[in-house]
Amino acid sequence: MATDQTFTPSSELAEAVLRENGQNVNLCYQCGKCAAGCPVSYAMDYKPAQLMHAIRLGLDDLVFNSKTAWLCASCETCTTRCPQEVEVAEVMDAVKIIARRRRIKPAVPDVAAFHNAAMMNIKYLGRMYELGMIVDLKRRTFKFMKDAGLGMKMFKKGKLKMIPSITGARTTWRIFRRVKKIEKASQNT
Repeated sequence: MATDQTFTPSSELAEAVLRENGQNVNLCYQCGKCAAGCPVSYAMDYKPAQLMHAIRLGLDDLVFNSKTAWLCASCETCTTRCPQEVEVAEVMDAVKIIARRRRIKPAVPDVAAFHNAAMMNIKYLGRMYELGMIVDLKRRTFKFMKDAGLGMKMFKKGKLKMIPSITGARTTWRIFRRVKKIEKASQNT
C-alpha cells in the first residue's frame, strides 16, 4: 500500500538544535561532503554527517558521548561544501550548548576547559591574554607541565606578554551582561 506521505525523522534533540540556532538537521541527506573537507574528521569518532543523522534519529546518548562536536574546529569548511546549506559548525555548537544545559559532561574535557578558560579571559580583560589563559587552562586540566617547552620558546620570542592589556574591557563586560540577560529571558519563556 503506497502513500503520498514522506517520513522525515525528527527528535526532541533535532528540535532543540533548530530552536537553538535555526539549523534544520533534517535537510542533511548524508552526501558526506562535510566530512570530506573537514580538517579534523580524522580524529572524530563519527563524521559530521553521521552525527547529524544521529541527531535526527534521537540518539541522544550517541550524540552527547561522541567526540565529534567537541573536536569541531568551527572552520566552517563543512558549511561551504554543504549542498543543502546546513551550517554544520553551528549544529556542533548547538550540541555543545545543549549538552552543557543538560549538565552532560563533555566527551573531550580538555576542549571544554580551553573554551571556559578563553571565555573567562576575554570576559574580564576584554581581549585574549595568552599567558593568563594558559595559566587558567593548566589550573582547570591539572596538566601543568604539558607543553612547557613550547611555552618557554614562545616566551623567549616575546609571544607571551607578562602584563595583560585591558583595552575594551568595559565594552566586553557590557556585552557579557547583555547576553546573560537575554539567556535568562529565553529560559523563562
